[in-house]
Amino acid sequence: MAMDYKKVASQVIEAVGRDNMVAAAHCATRLRLVLKDDQKIDQAALDNNADVKGTFKTNGQYQIIIGPGDVNFVYDELIKQTGLSEASTEDLKQIAAGNQKFNPVMAFIKLLSDIFVPIIPALVAGGLLMALNNFLTSAGLFGPKALVETYPAIKGLSSMIQVMSAAPFIFMPVLVGISAAKRFGANQFLGAAVGMIMTTPGLIEGKYWNIFGLHVSQTNYYYQVIPVLAAVYILSVLEKWLHKKLPDAVDFTFTPLISLMVTGFLTFVIVGPVMRGLSDAITNGIVWLYDTLGFVGTGVFGLLYSPIVLTGLHQAFPAIETQLITAFTQKHTGYGDFIFVVASMANVAQGAACFAVFMLTKNKKMKGLSSSATVSALLGITEPALFGVNLKLRFPFFCALIGSGIASAIAGLTHVIAVSLGSAAFLGFLSINAKSIPLYVMCELISFAVAFALTFFYGKTHADLVNPEVAATAASAAQASATSSQVEAASEMVADVADVDNENIAAPVDGQVKDLGDVNDQVFSTKLMGDGAAIVPSDGTVYSPVDGQVTVAYETKHAYGLKSKDGAEVLIHIGIDTVNLKGEGFESFVKQGQTVKAGDKLGTVDLAKVKAEGYDTTVMVVVTNTNNYASVNRLNVTDVKHGDNVVAVTTK
Repeated sequence: MAMDYKKVASQVIEAVGRDNMVAAAHCATRLRLVLKDDQKIDQAALDNNADVKGTFKTNGQYQIIIGPGDVNFVYDELIKQTGLSEASTEDLKQIAAGNQKFNPVMAFIKLLSDIFVPIIPALVAGGLLMALNNFLTSAGLFGPKALVETYPAIKGLSSMIQVMSAAPFIFMPVLVGISAAKRFGANQFLGAAVGMIMTTPGLIEGKYWNIFGLHVSQTNYYYQVIPVLAAVYILSVLEKWLHKKLPDAVDFTFTPLISLMVTGFLTFVIVGPVMRGLSDAITNGIVWLYDTLGFVGTGVFGLLYSPIVLTGLHQAFPAIETQLITAFTQKHTGYGDFIFVVASMANVAQGAACFAVFMLTKNKKMKGLSSSATVSALLGITEPALFGVNLKLRFPFFCALIGSGIASAIAGLTHVIAVSLGSAAFLGFLSINAKSIPLYVMCELISFAVAFALTFFYGKTHADLVNPEVAATAASAAQASATSSQVEAASEMVADVADVDNENIAAPVDGQVKDLGDVNDQVFSTKLMGDGAAIVPSDGTVYSPVDGQVTVAYETKHAYGLKSKDGAEVLIHIGIDTVNLKGEGFESFVKQGQTVKAGDKLGTVDLAKVKAEGYDTTVMVVVTNTNNYASVNRLNVTDVKHGDNVVAVTTK
């Protein structure tokens, strides 16, 4: 049945509040709203609306997922009914930024997040190499002797791995310098140079420079984080000031020279010693709390970790964890990263509670959301489970807190620590100190079991909380038989299911296939729009993946909707947030309603231009009527050419 756009727009307006809306825009799949007060949203009304596929909030925008094709018409009706001015997604981003109250604490946390998130892959790689070396060198894991002692032939390999694992941590200031320079608006290569200056082998501990009577210590700042952050911030201020003051003729030469020289001098004389002292004080303070409070402290932390995630404060943790890990790496003390362990317990507990909801609920929409959110949480991404399932029902969230608290206390009691960053969930054992892996797995299982059991049994005895619509239907069924509209809806559902067949969906672009859950966009990664696959494109030509009809061809040329001859509704979305480019770098060769064959060109995208503008070029291939199928699965392929099959759909 066709969507009633006017009705859906009216329902959205009523749910969010007509007078509560500041501005509205839309992209290929969702309405994007800026609201005065999020507390005034009737979330239950949107959750129970069959035409709304999901909602979430990000960057000051409240986003309502409608779906490709339909969202345009719902948006047009919303504009008509509210009288709001039409806005682009870029306009909305600026409005949202201006609408948010400045919070210095959250701004600082976001700053740390912006700097540390990009360098996490390097730290994860180094940490996992360190864990691998621990496997090779730790006695008692595979017998009384370490593997390198049992098999001397691998001693050289172990030594090489040790060198590789230490490098990202030793030269941490270089990594931080690059990322911090980008965030502060300085030249990234100058930021790297500052990091290099602070870690150059020419620095000798215990020696001094005599500079105009000043005795300046030749301190090497390898493994350090806070000193280089402060140094690069100074660099950014100097560089920007010099760019404004120096004539163009000398700017190119003297701005880098003066910026580096002054920053380097201030770093070794003042900034470095002060910030290193602060860094050591923070690390020692955290370790003191850990040593003093012991398992009680980790238990309370485990109880509070998920609420901390709700506030966004957890985004500051990577900076602290980095300090703990580098202290362990540099000094081989018992510090380690206990924050990672607690985060893992909390994530697994939320995933377990979400899985219990999946087992309990009879609501088709909630079942689909809870299944994908469970997998996501057990792999370390809990936002879908938290916001999409557990907080909506409330009791699963609190049951998970209990499981997390108990498991975290046991982990603290047994001194389970991580030696690297990684996936904070079941796969997190790769980041754990080798000798603690069995205890870590045990704690994870305890967290899962407690959270699942509490949620499941509470849900069993309070079925109305998990299935309110079932209770309501049962009550009304006792008084009346099914209405004609219910019969009609049931008939249409059968028709929809019958209107699909088994088929394969081909790759629309050349590139490397990855899981949809790994995409850096909440709508696609949580599969709210449907299941499918993602492709990192190596070529900018986009081809039709099916024989069928073009149902949507966006003016911005960044997305296409198609319906195959066998009934699969396929969304091809080129890049993330590329709607903001307003068609620049894109070219389209098809129109809505046009019939296409698999392999026909739909359009092109200038990948270099999109990347230069700062956008992710990943192409999403989503079957938006996933619920009409028994299964929609990404095929086990990696590198593909357009026309190679990437997704298989199976009928019910």
